[in-house]
Amino acid sequence: MIYLDNSATTKPFKEVLDSYITVSTKYFGNPSSLHSLGGEAEKLLHHSREVIASLLKVEHREIIFTSGGTESNNLAIKGTALSKKHHGKHIITTSVEHPSVTNAVEDLRKEGFEVTVLQVDEEGRISPEQVEEAMKNETILVSIIHVNNETGVIQPIEKIKKVVKNYPLASLHVDHVQGIGKVPLNLEGIDLCSISSHKFHGLKGNGVLVVKQGVKLHPLLSGGDQEWTLRSGTENVAGIVAMTKALRMTMELSEKQLDTIQSLKDQLFHKLNEIKDVAINTPFHDSAPHIVNFSVPKVKSEVLVHALGEKGIFVSTTSACSSKRKAPSKTLSAMGLSKDRSETAIRISMDFATTKEELDLFLKELTNAISTIKRVTR
Repeated sequence: MIYLDNSATTKPFKEVLDSYITVSTKYFGNPSSLHSLGGEAEKLLHHSREVIASLLKVEHREIIFTSGGTESNNLAIKGTALSKKHHGKHIITTSVEHPSVTNAVEDLRKEGFEVTVLQVDEEGRISPEQVEEAMKNETILVSIIHVNNETGVIQPIEKIKKVVKNYPLASLHVDHVQGIGKVPLNLEGIDLCSISSHKFHGLKGNGVLVVKQGVKLHPLLSGGDQEWTLRSGTENVAGIVAMTKALRMTMELSEKQLDTIQSLKDQLFHKLNEIKDVAINTPFHDSAPHIVNFSVPKVKSEVLVHALGEKGIFVSTTSACSSKRKAPSKTLSAMGLSKDRSETAIRISMDFATTKEELDLFLKELTNAISTIKRVTR
């Protein structure tokens, strides 16, 4: 098997699974319980919060455990809107966000919030100047993805920070789900930041929202006031401990192997360019080292995905959240690419275990599949 769909989800590390089983078996108490078993679970929860905070270079009270990227994004966006609605109702986002951001913002638009959607250039990027031009005194939130989940394009967050900080009412939220462990991000100057465990070899159902001290959020879930009152519900301690291990291991791998994965991407770019039927959609510069998006015009992407799947090679079309809708890629359409390019897109997403040999075999089978499909459908 050659797995090249790591942006959809990653394979959990064995050590992560072992941690989950150990905690689930031996430390299964409710961390809110007063007895010793609950106390042991609470200690694990506190230790995990401190470790993740250290890895992300934030304070431990700024870590809010969630069920994943979607919940983190919704809590950041709707929680900010609800807490600031009496001060302002203007929100800024972009045309290439993950559905959990786009749909959350659309929900708020229906509730009377004003939304400015920044359009991207032909590479899928916005500029700090666009953000500056869109800002108002009533702007309460700017929500911008760091690494695009379809193309890997990196947004200029460092420069955008400097714009937003000049507007005291506005909070800056960054969806860092696709960037964590692959594209470094300094969280200084970012008010809210989302990550998701299963994107860095943890388990599905766990995530983090970083909420900087002093940032006000209205909780979306009412209940027992866990997570500093911002996210009620009994914490998934086993999943959180497993996520902590996954993040630590991913950060260690990133320090050692990020150059290797970048080299593989460079080789993949070069060889895809040699296939005459392929059009690469990911820009070579200022894009993540693990994602390459390309199209094979006039060849349906789902047909190509299934053809490669029969050879044990797993890739995807658009983002996993949208792939079954068979709609053109929203991101590629926003970049101004044709309907054909947007409908025939394939995404390759690697991890630190991906090898040159795997990519060579993928390229060979891709070339064969394109040839076969074109011959059959001619």
